[in-house]
Amino acid sequence: MKNIIIAPSILSADFANLEKEIRAIDVGGCDWVHIDVMDGSFVPPITIGDNIVKAIRPHTEKVLDVHLMVEHPDRQVEAFAKAGADIITIHQEACVHLERTLQLIRSLGCKAGVSLNPGTPLSTIKNVLHCVDLVLLMSVNPGYGGQSYIHAVTDKIAEARKMLDDAGSDAHLEVDGGVNAATVAEVCGAGADAIVAGSAVYNKPDYAVAMQELRELA
Repeated sequence: MKNIIIAPSILSADFANLEKEIRAIDVGGCDWVHIDVMDGSFVPPITIGDNIVKAIRPHTEKVLDVHLMVEHPDRQVEAFAKAGADIITIHQEACVHLERTLQLIRSLGCKAGVSLNPGTPLSTIKNVLHCVDLVLLMSVNPGYGGQSYIHAVTDKIAEARKMLDDAGSDAHLEVDGGVNAATVAEVCGAGADAIVAGSAVYNKPDYAVAMQELRELA
């Protein structure tokens, strides 16, 4: 059984009972809590803001893994840092001055992540690895939960693992989208060490069992 990081996405949680849902994955053995922030512009849906992160913070000591799928993320990172985020991940495609924004995130006391959509090449982040703590590869087109894994991303995961290793980087390699019992071995076998699991956890009756299954299959 690999020592992978399980980061359930609250995008699939019951928002009417969010405190209960957070506590359930915490007790069930999650490593991180993945929080998808969408602005209705960079991606179609609108989800949550920094006020929800602030509300979640008192209910878990687990890492809050905040994924900003927003335009102009440099305008948002300070608010999420103050709200209690531990990791703030921004999209390369949405960030004009990527290196500067990653350094800003670090200066605010958070770990800095960079995310790529399925069609964006890894070469676009090669020159910022010195200030990256997490590389997040999207294995679906971002915006909606419950999508199927894009198997073409598997080679990209392997390429990213080699790129990080060659650079001597200890950044985590996280994969988000369609990761479930049927795909987790493929994802982790290619080199991912952190997985985002939304419906694969929250659509199951027992969250602890669902997360343990993912660990065993990885």
